[in-house]
Amino acid sequence: MPDTPPSVPTFTQWPSFPFEGDLRVKQLDDPVATEPPRRGEGDRECTACGAPDEAYIWVSERWRVRAMDRPTGLPMVLILESRSHLDLGDLPNLLAAELGVLTVRLERAIRSLDGVSRVHVNRWGDGSAHLHLWFLARPYGQLQLRGTFLPLWDSILPPIPESTWRENLALVAAWLADFGGRQLAEPPRIQWQTPASFGAAEIAETATEAAETAVETVVERVAATEAAETAQAAERAETTVNEGNSVFVAGRQSATGSGGMAESVGAAGSVTAGSATAPGREIGEAGEIGETGSTAGTADADVAAGGAGVSEGQSTPPRGADESGPQADGEKAPDAESGAVLVGAVEGPAGRSDSGALEQAGDASPPRPSASNAPPSS
Repeated sequence: MPDTPPSVPTFTQWPSFPFEGDLRVKQLDDPVATEPPRRGEGDRECTACGAPDEAYIWVSERWRVRAMDRPTGLPMVLILESRSHLDLGDLPNLLAAELGVLTVRLERAIRSLDGVSRVHVNRWGDGSAHLHLWFLARPYGQLQLRGTFLPLWDSILPPIPESTWRENLALVAAWLADFGGRQLAEPPRIQWQTPASFGAAEIAETATEAAETAVETVVERVAATEAAETAQAAERAETTVNEGNSVFVAGRQSATGSGGMAESVGAAGSVTAGSATAPGREIGEAGEIGETGSTAGTADADVAAGGAGVSEGQSTPPRGADESGPQADGEKAPDAESGAVLVGAVEGPAGRSDSGALEQAGDASPPRPSASNAPPSS
């Protein structure tokens, strides 16, 4: 009978068919004489033309890509639109060529997402006169979603997490931006919350911790400053000592002159053998004049200039002294045994007579001629 609905088609038995149970086919309506205008036709407003760029995830000079306003059951659902108000058959050659390139590029971008196996590309032009192509991602391993019923499954499946959805949008937009255009979709931000207010105890605790931290910081800075000043003072003291040593060494070197280097006076103040005396004195191990009552003897500069030196085991009498005559009051006389020179001595050490004459121990140096017995000059 003509009014009897046809039998249920066989695709209802496909694994991809999203429904089960008793089904009945609807009665088909009679065709209309004139089809109603689509969105963007006649006097109807075009939704695509009125949408700002901020409503899209990627835009270029002639194309834009947008997503749904919320997550759906599929990993990704996108719509590619021309910026110009044109339908598929109205595209000029330039836009037609770009449409092919963008279709391939967008399919690759969606297929690169994790968990995507296939990308279905569909064009339905009954709702809007503005060109728009649908790109639907089929989840990997979900064989029941294969085929033409994928758009139906998109409305049946529970929506994916919003963070995953936003991350996928940002990845696709970045892929397209590598070839030009402008990426508008951004990855999701980290969600975190802070307390809106603090209690009095928390405020007091926070203030106390801040004060303790400030005190510790001040103490550390003071300690660091004191340590730095101590190190600088030590460095300055060391520099001063070094400079004094340098001056002392320089003085000693200057005192020795070019005729040789004066050796240290021995334990009793005697001149070490083999050294030439120089204008200057050095104190021996006895160390102090008051302890021995003597000082180091000095060599006469005239004798040094004339080539006369002090030989081993010899003593040089002071200028103007006779061979056996006594020393004038307040003059210095070398002691034969100890090598000490007495200052203003009345009674000398052993080896010296009461009259103050020098006793010769061994070979004595020949007396230096005085002004009274010097031979006449020719």
